[in-house]
This record gives sequence, structure tokens and C-alpha cells, in this order.
Amino acid sequence: MANTKSAPPSAAPSSAVTPSHMKRLDDMNAKALLGGGADRIKKQHEGGKLTARERIDLLLDPGSFIELDRFVTHRATDFGMQDQKVLGDGVVTGYGLVDGRKVFVFAQDFTVFGGSLSGAYAAKICKVMEMAMKVGAPVIGLNDSGGARIQEGVESLAGYADIFLQNTLASGVVPQISAIMGPCAGGAVYSPAITDFILMVEGTSYMFITGPDVIKTVTHEEVTKEDLGGAHTHASKSGVCHLTAPDDRTCIAQIREMLSFMPSNNAEDPPFKATQDPPLREVPALDTMIPVESNKPYDVKDVIRAVVDDENLFEIAPDYAANIVVGFARIGGRSVGVVANQPQVLAGVLDIDASQKAARFVRFCDCFNIPLVTFVDVPGFLPGTDQEYGGIIRHGAKLLFAFAEATVPKVTVILRKAYGGAYDVMASKHIRADINLAFPTAEIAVMGPEGAVNIVYRKEIEKAADPAATRAAFIADYRDKFANPYKAAELGFIDEVIYPRTLRARLHRALEMLKDKRDKNPPKKHTNIPL
Repeated sequence: MANTKSAPPSAAPSSAVTPSHMKRLDDMNAKALLGGGADRIKKQHEGGKLTARERIDLLLDPGSFIELDRFVTHRATDFGMQDQKVLGDGVVTGYGLVDGRKVFVFAQDFTVFGGSLSGAYAAKICKVMEMAMKVGAPVIGLNDSGGARIQEGVESLAGYADIFLQNTLASGVVPQISAIMGPCAGGAVYSPAITDFILMVEGTSYMFITGPDVIKTVTHEEVTKEDLGGAHTHASKSGVCHLTAPDDRTCIAQIREMLSFMPSNNAEDPPFKATQDPPLREVPALDTMIPVESNKPYDVKDVIRAVVDDENLFEIAPDYAANIVVGFARIGGRSVGVVANQPQVLAGVLDIDASQKAARFVRFCDCFNIPLVTFVDVPGFLPGTDQEYGGIIRHGAKLLFAFAEATVPKVTVILRKAYGGAYDVMASKHIRADINLAFPTAEIAVMGPEGAVNIVYRKEIEKAADPAATRAAFIADYRDKFANPYKAAELGFIDEVIYPRTLRARLHRALEMLKDKRDKNPPKKHTNIPL
């Protein structure tokens, strides 16, 4: 029979949380929150920079930040480091909300050992990255660091490698955004380089593998930090930086807006944002926006803004390879990735830089289920020895590969020219674009009428009594037969030739139809894009 005798009352606890316990916790929290101390915080502000914690407060929704590993310290004992320990060890890590959506963040604290990376510091970053992948949330890195902590030697180098591995494993699983808000040199640059987007603050940030002093010693070149690796340099020359900002606050605002176009992970669809902009509205201005003359420039961004919600185009890398435009927008509330040739710059031709820029963007959109809308007005690939020696064949193939591999909804509209191999590359029907539209002004051919006639009718023109008139007649005939969208439409390569003013409505209806699209590539470990 069960024992029903009541158990004696438990003894009162011998200890409890006392005021002294609370005071110790309060003191440790206060010490950790102070970072490198008031003097160093003041110096950070005097340099035009916010502190790590101020940056996190701006990035995240008010009151949402949950910090992890606040009391972690380094493990080094050489060079007197055992007597130089700061709670948090120079990086603030944790998670919170951006517009109500979960994100993970780490912010390097330049006030603590110059933000230099130790083994413990790296472990803090790796912990939030691993957790982000488990729960499916973006990772935002706010970089402001002097590099590897020399006193730790190989342990700091190992810490960088640990972070690089986590960046690589997270690639295509959750969005990764890096903001460079101070120095980022040596091995430190490779973590941001692996992430999806890099933003830099003008005047206070720089990135380079080797600094000006080393370059002067080795190559005898003299260059400033700003010219070597400043925001403008990387935004316009190297293409490493995707966006620049005049200050920390603007940079963080750009991150928040960028996140609004992305899903939290690769298993979700992008967030829907309701708009008062009617999705089926006509745009009469489009009827006259694009010049009929194929060699006359115009700004393709005017076309894009005319058809997207509220004229809002969030352009990526606007100062690099400006002959192609990429960015995020919405149509009928749905996030889309936009790729467009820019006739205003180099006639919209594809070259090495444009191909790489667009291919990287296309692959990001495909990773995160963001439909692609492509605006085509391309005369071909840029000719010349510089391009050929630089590998335009290989680099152009990257864009072709990216579009062909992408399984997200793909809608393409040919605005005017689509010549030669560039027609194929720019999301043509032949590489699995879903809906291909064309304006009546579209010219789809192997090459322009003038060039084609010079080849096809060369002998006839040479023998003619009036070569100029004969050539003009052949050009007119070629243009009528081939330099239009109707032959391609006859063959089913163009789904519809549309009135320009109806473009927004056609794009919206195509995306609505494709919202449940399912497609996949053959089973494989991974592709081998022509890097």
C-alpha cells in the first residue's frame, strides 16, 4: 500500500539572492557597458563614429536587443595580457528585432583593444552565427577593428578562420550584411567579402589587405588609406562595397531598408508590403520615354521607377559598373530583384564588371526566393583587347550561368535592343525565363541592321550604282524583317508584345501567376560557376 503520510515541509533555503549579489551583477553590467572607458568613448565620438552599443541601438527596434556573452574575457597570458581584461572583450553580440523581425548582430568595439580580435572574441561571433542558422535569421556585422590581436598570435588567426567558415556555411541560408564603420584590414576583410552585401561609411572606414606603409616598402607606391581602401574607392573602382553612407546613422538606416526586401532565410518568401500604388495602373509616360533611335541614350532608372511601387528603387552598387543597374523594388507589394541595362552609360553594353555585378546579384536573389525582373536594352558585349585579355568570355559566362541556374520566377521585358549573345544572356526564354515581354520598339537580332547589312550585302552594295542608297534600302528591309519583336514572337521566344503603358500591370500579373512556381536543378553537390 502506498505511503500516504505527508512529507515534512522543506527547509527554508540557506541562501537567496541578496543585495550584495544584485550589487555585484549591477557593477559588472555597468563595467561591461562602459567598454574601453569614458575617455575612449569620447575619442570615438570625436572621430565622428558611434560606439558599438549605440550602433546596435540604432539598428534594432527599441528595447529589443538581448545581449549574449557580455562577461566573456580573453584567455591570453603573454605580454601581461592577464592583467588587461575587459568584460565583453571588444565585441558586442546578441539578437533583436528589425521591423519586428528577428536578426542577429555583432558590433566590434574599437574602444576595447582597438576592436582587435581574440580567440574568445571570435567564439562570441561564431556563436551568434551558428544560432542564426539554426533559427533562420539574418546576421548583421558592424565592423570597426584594428585586426588580429597580436598578443594572441595564431589563436587570433584561428579565430578569423572560424568566422570565415561560419560565413561560408551561412551563405545562401540566411542573409549576411556587413557594415564597415572603421578600419578593416588584413585577414579581417575576408569575412565581409564572403557576406552578401557590404556597406561603408565615408571618411571613417577603409578596407585593404595591406596598408599604405607596406605597399610603399614593397612596391614604392605612395597612397593614402582613403585612396587605397576608402568607401569611394571600393564603391566605384573595386566593386567590393555595395553602398556608401556619409555617417553611421545613414549607414544603419540603409541596412534596415535593405532587410525589408529580404526574407529571414532561404526557406521563406520575402515579406509582403501593402501599397496604395494600384498594381494595374497604366503608365502613359512609357509610350514616349524610350527613344525609337537605337543609338539614343535614356535613363533606364526612369523606366524602372515608373513601374515599381511608389517609384522606390533601392539600387545596389550604383557607382560601380553603371552600365548595368541592379537593386530591389516592389511590384504589387511583392519584393523583386531588378536587373537592367543602362543605355545612358556605355550604351548599356555588357562588360567584365557589369557581368560580375549582375551575376552576384542574381545569385543572391535566387538564394532567397526573390523574383527577378530584367529590363533589356543591350547592344552586345564590349569589344577590345582589354576585355578579351581580362576574360570577358569567362566573366560574361557568369551572368549567363547565374540566370540559367536561377529557379525563382523570372520575368523579362525587352525595351529596345537585344543583340547577339547578349540577348541570350539577359534572361532570355532559352535560359528558363518564365515570361518574356517586348515593347513594339524592340529589336531582336544577331546584330544591328547597319552591321548586318554590311556583312550580308557587302558585294551588292559595292557593285551598286548608288552604294549609299542601296545600303539604306537594305537596312530598311532588314529592319522591317528582323529588327523588331515579331519574328521572336512568331517563334514563341517572346510571350507577348505589349503596349509600353501596360508594363506595370503585365509585370504584376506575371508575378502573381508565378508566385507558386516550383522548379529545381538536377541533383548535384554544387555547381561550378566559371569564377
